[in-house]
Amino acid sequence: MSLPRNHLPIAVLISGGGTTLRNLIERTQNGSLPVEIRLVISSNPAAKGLEFAKAAGLTSLVVEKKKGISDEQFSDAIFDQCRTAGVKYVVMGGFLKHVLIPPDFQNRVINIHPALLPKFGGKGMYGLRVHEAVISAGEKVSGCTVHFVDNEYDHGPIVLQRHVPVLAEDTPEALQVRVFAAECEAYPAILCKLAAEEHLP
Repeated sequence: MSLPRNHLPIAVLISGGGTTLRNLIERTQNGSLPVEIRLVISSNPAAKGLEFAKAAGLTSLVVEKKKGISDEQFSDAIFDQCRTAGVKYVVMGGFLKHVLIPPDFQNRVINIHPALLPKFGGKGMYGLRVHEAVISAGEKVSGCTVHFVDNEYDHGPIVLQRHVPVLAEDTPEALQVRVFAAECEAYPAILCKLAAEEHLP
């Protein structure tokens, strides 16, 4: 079935709750996000995000980083599936495993991080850990960062940041809610821009 003009074929990579995936699914369904989610790949067979994919009728599969599997083999297993699905961009939504970006996907893998990179990024910095670190550091402003992925954790060219205030009474949970609301707007904004730039038939 042919897609409407400027619908960008993507894969979404997840590891856990799938809240970012759910946001993208909802926006594709209401017509505000011109992408086609051709594939959902989870590094975790128990990821709740797989339930969202199933409910939306999306193709999904699990690629685990099992003992003895190298970074190269793990990455190849993921990107081979993306090539087969014909996706133009790979969108990380809470994907917690390290991957190596092959040449044909350079500047075609994007991630969103719940802080203002380069601060509060790196291996192990995800979920509430990020917001705990932001509050502990006494930061007055936090937010989210959308960036192209390279071969380092939370690294690569930044394409968009959205700022939110850190309030004196904030708990990590409260700050997480406010940052995620910014994420829900920032990621679709970038995907809409990429879809427009692709000039899809």
